[in-house]
Amino acid sequence: MNIRKGLHIQWNKEVYKIIDFLHVKPGKGYAFVRTKLKNLVTGHVLENNFSAKHKLKEVKVESNFYRYLYKEKDFFYFMNEINCDQIQIEKKLIKNIEFLKEGMKITIFFHVKNEKEKIFLFLKIPSTVILKVKHTEFVKKGDTINNTNKIAVLETGTRLLVPSFIDIGEFVKINTEHRSYIERIRK
Repeated sequence: MNIRKGLHIQWNKEVYKIIDFLHVKPGKGYAFVRTKLKNLVTGHVLENNFSAKHKLKEVKVESNFYRYLYKEKDFFYFMNEINCDQIQIEKKLIKNIEFLKEGMKITIFFHVKNEKEKIFLFLKIPSTVILKVKHTEFVKKGDTINNTNKIAVLETGTRLLVPSFIDIGEFVKINTEHRSYIERIRK
C-alpha cells in the first residue's frame, strides 16, 4: 500500500487519518515509516512507526450533509440532505451535543465496510453557531463597567459565560470547539 497524507487506515480496531509520514532507511536495520495519525473519532493525534513490510488496511470514509430533526429519549434523528434518508444516533456517541439545534446542517462521517454496511464514526457540528439567549442572571446597573461576565442559558439549554451586557432574547455567536462566547449578533 502506498502511504500518503490523507489516507484513512484501520489500526488497533480504530480508524485513523495519516496526517504526516516519513520513510526512514537507517544505516543498520530495516526501513520503516514514521507516521503521525489522527483518530477520527476522538481527535487524538499520535505518532507510530510501521515497518516497511507492515500491511496497513485502507478504510473508505464517507461524509454527507444531514439536518438535525429532533431528539427522542437518548437518540438524535437526522435526515440526509440529498436522498431524505433518516438515521438515528445515540446521545453518548455525539460530541458538543449541547449546541445542536433543530434544523441545523451538520456533516456526518461513516466508515464504509461495503455497499450496504456503513458504520457511524462521528458528526461535525459547525465551529460557530448562533443561538438565542433564553435566560440570564440579573446584573445591577454599574456592574457592566467592570466588564464582568454572567451565566446565560441558551435556547438549546446550554449554560455559557457571556458578557454582562447580553440580555434575554438576544442572539449570540458561540465557538463550539472552545465552548466560548464570540460576539452579539443583531438580527
